[in-house]
Amino acid sequence: MWRFTGNQLKRWRTRANISRVQLAAATNYSPDTIKSMEQGVRMPTARVLDVADELCDAGQLLSAAKEYLSKEKFPARAQEYMERESQAISIWWYEVALIPGLLQTAAYARKLISDRLPPQDDETVEERVAVRLERQAILTGRKPPVALSFVLYEAALRSPLVDQEQLERLLEAARLRNVVIQVLPFDRAFSNALEGPMVLIETRDHERYAFAEGAFASELSADPGVVGRATEALSMIRTRALDPDESVRFIERMVKSRE
Repeated sequence: MWRFTGNQLKRWRTRANISRVQLAAATNYSPDTIKSMEQGVRMPTARVLDVADELCDAGQLLSAAKEYLSKEKFPARAQEYMERESQAISIWWYEVALIPGLLQTAAYARKLISDRLPPQDDETVEERVAVRLERQAILTGRKPPVALSFVLYEAALRSPLVDQEQLERLLEAARLRNVVIQVLPFDRAFSNALEGPMVLIETRDHERYAFAEGAFASELSADPGVVGRATEALSMIRTRALDPDESVRFIERMVKSRE
């Protein structure tokens, strides 16, 4: 829907002989942001659609897309993963540099989302923060509960983005019966653990998926070979990590050191 609406935005703008620079000035966005919206990389905002509708004399055809875009909460590359996450009965999640989205505070999520290139407008930032927090209902809002296992490399905890509130949020989540949090200290790291984050999901239909997210591409795979390799790597990481009780004490020491 993002791509279709962006394509229509470009077609109406071109037909009306309105340049990207003109539309950007009228909406208070940069031309590069308008380009990203037209290419489906970013969701066209309500303001852009309404202003473009008027400038291009589109007769509410562009503005009408707002209703449908509001249903698209996630970027196109993440939508399939989010669908599988919503169906999960079990998730194993390993992170090298960031706190997993399901465990982030609003402040931490806002820092990550707002400090990106190209810059996000305030409206988009707040929409994405809200959606990320909505996903966290998976921790306590399912019956039966989803089994959640997280391993965090120590570097993710040492990031300057992680404040005391975020550390306390991890401790709060670790007290849930369906959540296991482990820390992989620097001195226990090995090569596979440094290659990047990975997620394993098992759905209600007992389908298993491996997910890896990078700066420019994401991959969700049900291929047994890929899932098997990811399972082996994650199992080894969990074995090398501190056990759950040791991990809680590790995070508690970090909290006390900030007091």
